[in-house]
Order: sequence, then C-alpha cells, then structure tokens
Amino acid sequence: MSATIAEILHAHRSGRSTPARTVAACLERIERHADPSVFTALVGPEALAEQLAALEGRDPAQLPLYGVPFAVKDNIDVAGLPTSCACPDFAYVAARDATAVARLKRAGAIVIGKTNLDQFATGLNGTRSPYGTPRNAVRADLIPGGSSSGSGVAVAAGLVAFALGTDTAGSGRIPAGLNNIVGIKPSLGLVSTAGLVPACRTLDCISVFGLTVEDAFTALRAMAGPDEADPFSRPLPLGAPGAFPTAPRIAVPRPEDRLFLGDRQAEAAFTQAVARLASLGARIVEIAMEPFYETAKLLYEGPWVAERYAAVGPFLESKPDSFNEVVRSIIEEGRRRTAVEAFRAHYRRVELAARARASLEGCDALMVPTMPTVYTVEEMLAEPVRLNSNLGIYTNFVNLLDMCGIAAPSGMRPDGAPVGITLLAGAGRDAQLAAIAAAFHAASDLPMGATGLPLPALPQAVPQAGAGYHALALFGAHLSGLPLNGELLAAGGVFLRPARTSADYRLYALPEGRVRRPGLLRVEPGSGGGAIECEIWALPAEAFARFVDAIPAPLGIATIQLEDGSRVKGFALEAVAARDARDITGFGGWRGFLADEQRQRQIAGIPAAE
Repeated sequence: MSATIAEILHAHRSGRSTPARTVAACLERIERHADPSVFTALVGPEALAEQLAALEGRDPAQLPLYGVPFAVKDNIDVAGLPTSCACPDFAYVAARDATAVARLKRAGAIVIGKTNLDQFATGLNGTRSPYGTPRNAVRADLIPGGSSSGSGVAVAAGLVAFALGTDTAGSGRIPAGLNNIVGIKPSLGLVSTAGLVPACRTLDCISVFGLTVEDAFTALRAMAGPDEADPFSRPLPLGAPGAFPTAPRIAVPRPEDRLFLGDRQAEAAFTQAVARLASLGARIVEIAMEPFYETAKLLYEGPWVAERYAAVGPFLESKPDSFNEVVRSIIEEGRRRTAVEAFRAHYRRVELAARARASLEGCDALMVPTMPTVYTVEEMLAEPVRLNSNLGIYTNFVNLLDMCGIAAPSGMRPDGAPVGITLLAGAGRDAQLAAIAAAFHAASDLPMGATGLPLPALPQAVPQAGAGYHALALFGAHLSGLPLNGELLAAGGVFLRPARTSADYRLYALPEGRVRRPGLLRVEPGSGGGAIECEIWALPAEAFARFVDAIPAPLGIATIQLEDGSRVKGFALEAVAARDARDITGFGGWRGFLADEQRQRQIAGIPAAE
C-alpha cells in the first residue's frame, strides 16, 4: 500500500493500482504487523467486497478518498461490526454507520476494521483495555497513548492511510505525539458525533489521525458539516489550508510556565520547536498559562466527570465487574458530584475562558508541547492514575475552552522517543491551524510515523494573512511598482499573491485626478463580465482602517469573489460612476490597460507617460 492518501489516489486514478489491490495489501500489512491488540475487529471479506462494489461505476476523480482504507475507533459505530468501547460485556452490533463513517464511505473510503482504546475512552495512555496494549509503533516499550491507542498505532505503522479517534481530553493528540503522526482535534460540533458512544457528550468530538497534515485534513473535510441527527453539531466554517501565514503571531507558554516534570529532553525539544517556528517567520509571544492550567483541572477534578457517569452509569451499576478497575473508579466519582458544584464550575470555566481569550488576543495560535514527558508501559502500570493525569497537562483544557487543535511531530529525542507540538486556536480556525502545522511538520525532516518513508514535499498553498492583518485585493495604482504602492509598504503592507476575480466583473478607467485609477464593478453572471487581474496584500489592522477611511469616492470596499472561489475585501466602484467611465474589461486588468496605452504611444511617437 502507498503511504499517503495522495499517493493512493494517484495510483487508483492512473490505473497503476485498484482499490481491491490496496485493500488486500492493507490486510497483508496488518497480518505482518502481528499485534493483536491494535484491532478489536476486522471487516469480513463479504462486507469488504460490498464496499468495493459500491465504488464501481463512480468517477474516481469526484471521490476525494476513492479506495482509501481507514480504521475506526471502537466507540464509533460501523454497520455490521460490534461497538465494544473495549468492554466485551457492553458490546453491540451496530445497525448503521455513524454519520462520520457514512460520509467517509460516500467520499470513497473503505473501512478496514475497529481499533482498540482505553475502555470507554477513559484514559490517555492506552493500557486500559481487555484487548491488550497496542505496541507503540516507534519505540516498543513506550505506551501507545490513549484513549485512541489502536487508531494512532495503525496509522503510524502504515496499516491504514488514516484512522478515526475521539478527543474529549486529548485522546486525538496524545497518541499522535507518542507515535510521530498528525492528530486533528476538530472544533466542537464541526464533525457529527451521531453514532459515537459518548464519554462527556458536551465535550466529545471525533478526531482523525494521518501521516501528514494534508492526509488528516482531507479526511476531516469529508466528515465535516452539520447533522440533524446530532444536536451538538453546528455550522462552522472549514475552508482550506493556505500557505504559512505572513508573520503569524504564535503564543507559547512563558518559560516559567513550561511544565516538563523534570524531563530535560522534552524541555529541550520544545525550545527547539519554538526556534523552528520562529525560523519559518513566526513572531513568538510568551504568555502566562494559569487560566489554561486551571481550566484543565476542572475536567477530572471538577464535576465534568459526572458526564462520564451520565453516559454509562446504568451499565456500570448493573455490571461493575465488567470495567477496568481504574476506569470504574473514575466514572464512579461522577456519582458524588452535585448540581451546585456543576454550576459553580461552569461559572468558573466561563471566567477562565474570557481570560484565556484575552491572553491570545491578536495571536494566530497557541503552541504547546503535546505532552510534558513520555512513559513506558511498565511505568504507567505502576502508577496508572498520576502518570495518566500528567499526560493531560496540555490537552485537558482545550474542549472546555472551545478550541480546535492539531498535534504535529516535532522531532526525536536522544533516547529514541518521539516528541510533538500541538497548535491550538478558537473554534472555526481548523484550516488556519492546518496551514501552520503543515509548514512546521515539513521543516522537521522526520520520516512519516514508523514507516521510514520521508515526508512528501509540502503542497503549494495559497498564502494567507496572519492574525492582526487584513487581506485586501488591489486593482490599480497600489499594485506593485505603480505610483501608490509606496503607501502600502509604508503602512506595513505585505504582498501575498497575484490573483484574478471570477468572470463576473467589469473594470473601468475613472476620470483622471491626482493619480489615475480604475474602478471594479460586479455584474450579473453572463452579462459580459470578465476575470480581472489583481494582487492580494495583507495590511495590519490599524493601517487597514486608515487605508479604508482614505479611499476617495466613487470607490469603496466590497467583498470580491476570486477565480478560485475564495472571497476577499477589495476596492469596488459605485455603479453610478460607471456611466461616465471607460470600460477597460477587455484588457484583463489595469496593467494590461497601461501596457496597451504605452504601445499606442510608441506607435504614435508620443513620449512615455510619467
């Protein structure tokens, strides 16, 4: 099987391979890996044949995951397979696919099987399952991370192209950090949780693991969107990852707030990660972490643990011996929490969220270590509660603060353990995080997971404006090298990219004033418009406001539709002013018009215009 989704798709679409061959290679790889603790169940031959048959007659070019094999954490329903939550007495055979699984199938992906987890998704270490502890793909003596242990290992070992996990307290990030892969924890509500056995229903989300940011985001895109079957889903923008933003402001914990529990190798690795991000052009902002850390403590030390009891309490009361001892003790704690405690904790969470938002004002993201240190299986089994709690220092606050996150590999320690970072931002900024994470991961020079294969070259992406900057489309005298471009540069403007509008615009040469200018007017589709060349610049917020305030009539600012389907603010013309202006749409842009004027002057022997 090829390593990445892009490679698999190319092989299938070019005819070099087929989905059936890819699935067969995937099953062979699982058999050779010889770790019975990774999967709790595999899809049988007949069901696999049905999935493959469903692809027949469909256009591979229209399916973003055509024939791509994936695995599903065993607390998410897959029709015809048991959902066990790593508790055999709880298991039931799912009658239908979870919404996320169904959407992936519609995108052409093939479910291979269900993966192991910390029982009832309670844990961050991967040792709390009657099906055993999956072998860490990078260093066998280390814990695999939980609760999505099997999914993380399956991707890192190259058994599947991507896998679904869940993430309530870090379960989609810790396995990524411990296995040298990418883990995306989407914004809450971006991916439907219909068909997921809840852990904490208000905080649960379905996560995705991939060898690269591009792979994980491709799967996320196929799953995202509101779902009537899930009242917790919500319409959030997703967008597409662009290029690394212009001079992004990245918050990091100030040195005195960086917690590594005495692990010098982990501390040094994070210092190196901060330096790498700065070398990519990021502006580093050190912040106090107290509101984040206090929020993290609310998750297990506060009344939110009662949500776990709300999810499986009746089953626990009827069959307490079916539970892992540590898991049972955590869930039973929920019985003792009161409504008064819950409201007080909720009030405190809101206060802390306001402080956290204020500390990140003007920043594109917060970067933290994915975990403060690493543990072996032996160490975790000796102290299962304290060490598991340590793993959540940088993860437990995220869903309580309504943030999205991406865990990305950062390096390898001298002792052979992987280290990673997590980028975090407010809900709805998943794509922006992906752009930063992809560039950071590409600069790591690491192999993908435990496959030994090099990372593919970073796909060319569209540059985006960083936090505190506003993108602006320019069409005339402010273009690079033209008379007013110096105003942009003096205001701190940064060139992002050339672009073109959609074909629904007309360009007019306005009556001459101090500086010659064009005006852009949007017209009805099919009424004779054209695509107009422009430049996209980024301006600091304060400069943007001054710039807009100084725009002379009949120009103003409007939302411009670009050729690639994206939208950006830009100069636009009042419709009434077009009546007395020359239509220059046929030149394709202001530069084309000026170039034609220059040619006409040369033909007529007129000196070049100033």
